[in-house]
Amino acid sequence: MILNLRVDHQTADISKMERSAQELDKTFEFIQKNYHPKEYIQIKTCNRAEIYLVLDGYDPQDVDHQAFVVEHDEEALKHILRLASGLESMIIGEDQILGQIKDAQKRSIKEGCCGPVLKTIFTKAVHVGQVVRKKTSINKGSISIGSAAVELAESVHGDLKCKKVLVIGAGKMGTLVAKALVEKKLKAIIVANRTYDRALDLAKELGGYAIHFDKLDNAMKDVDVVISATGAPHPILTYEKVKETISPENRHNVVMVDIANPRDIDEKVAELGVKLFNIDDLRGIADKSLKMRESEAQEAARIVDNELELLQRSLKHLEVEPIISNIRANAEEIRLQETQKAFKMLGDLNGKEKIVDDLTQVVVDKIFFDIIKNIKTAAEKDDEKVINTVESIFSHQN
Repeated sequence: MILNLRVDHQTADISKMERSAQELDKTFEFIQKNYHPKEYIQIKTCNRAEIYLVLDGYDPQDVDHQAFVVEHDEEALKHILRLASGLESMIIGEDQILGQIKDAQKRSIKEGCCGPVLKTIFTKAVHVGQVVRKKTSINKGSISIGSAAVELAESVHGDLKCKKVLVIGAGKMGTLVAKALVEKKLKAIIVANRTYDRALDLAKELGGYAIHFDKLDNAMKDVDVVISATGAPHPILTYEKVKETISPENRHNVVMVDIANPRDIDEKVAELGVKLFNIDDLRGIADKSLKMRESEAQEAARIVDNELELLQRSLKHLEVEPIISNIRANAEEIRLQETQKAFKMLGDLNGKEKIVDDLTQVVVDKIFFDIIKNIKTAAEKDDEKVINTVESIFSHQN
């Protein structure tokens, strides 16, 4: 069984998402302890937390939860294909999710948690995401969460020209934010990151300057915009810090956009007069993006439906792969034994041994071609009677 547990922007606002993500982690721990999943992959971004698992079964009462979505098998497969295609993103068609899916798979492979089933699924998902972007214009002029945050700040200020902007976080999302700012003819871009070298690299690339994380207080004193996108587990800009740093007369001029999950900026900061926004406030820009790409999204959905059928077929073939591998291994063992006997009987072939070897290989392949094809067809039809019969026949060849 393939199981998908998730919480995302479609089912929760940022506050609920933070709480639900914690519940999701607890449920995942429970499943690991009680069901011992064979494989799993986790995806975490600023507006979603997902887990894909392969396990033998589960009691729905153990995992069905009001806090998050639970889907399995076909529904779970369709979701990951739609996710990779940009159809489930807040900003329809954004490209970042494809890289995030690849990263999640690589991390799971490295940790030894990704087996043949999830490898097949995620490889197909990445392929589908690439096909959708090639065959449609769903990502044409696409904006990311990072550039949407910049657009939001711009909508408040009217224009960011000659403004001073502080970007907190030099990871992938912070980089997207910073690159979206380059075109705005700013007075200054300041990049802060816990790892100073990363901040320095990004700042150099953008023509801005980097600061150490402990210098945030000084940097915030005269900024116009703060966009924060770190992976910190708790707020880095507290009510007290902002109150002490930004003067009362300047607070109403400051825009802060928090695109982190969990949030980087304490929601109480808004009480100080600062114009504070978070991921939820990007929904308006997301709706505008969807309207622009509606016809492309429909075409992408058709591609997903077609590819879903192919993926399900591949997974059915995967179920009978051990049987097919056993047949091939037994056939190859017999072929090699009999070929060696033939070589001894024929004597010196003057270098023509390869002709005999190739001949026996072709004969074996042709004999088993229809057999293997029929096994795969039986798997696609869930014909367990045929599969069990084949397994019984070929399991005693040694």
